[in-house]
Amino acid sequence: MTTASDSSAGVPRIPQPASTPEELRAALALVAPGALPTFDAERAAALRQAREQVSAAPMRRFVGQWAVYVAVERAPDRAARLRVLEARAAETDDLTEARAIAAEIGGIIDTAVAEAGVERGPGLL
Repeated sequence: MTTASDSSAGVPRIPQPASTPEELRAALALVAPGALPTFDAERAAALRQAREQVSAAPMRRFVGQWAVYVAVERAPDRAARLRVLEARAAETDDLTEARAIAAEIGGIIDTAVAEAGVERGPGLL
């Protein structure tokens, strides 16, 4: 098991947490504390929607989205690479480069989805 103090390249700083709001919030506090206000606001919105719709779907989407976010952020090299790619994607006018960037971003997200144990499908991710 790794800890938040590990700095090995490509090694996650923490294990992937369980996909519950409480576990995800605790993990965020360690790997991306700046995201906590957004997490809390989106959690409140998802709870409100779940009550209004009398459906668990808004909370399932919320948990899935944040489980993937934590999966990315717990590996500092991967998170940094994703940010670089996103910045390049916003600036490039070259279609070939844009496609290569999109493919690499897709690979990062696919890996994170697998690590988070999130199912893909209509209305999920």
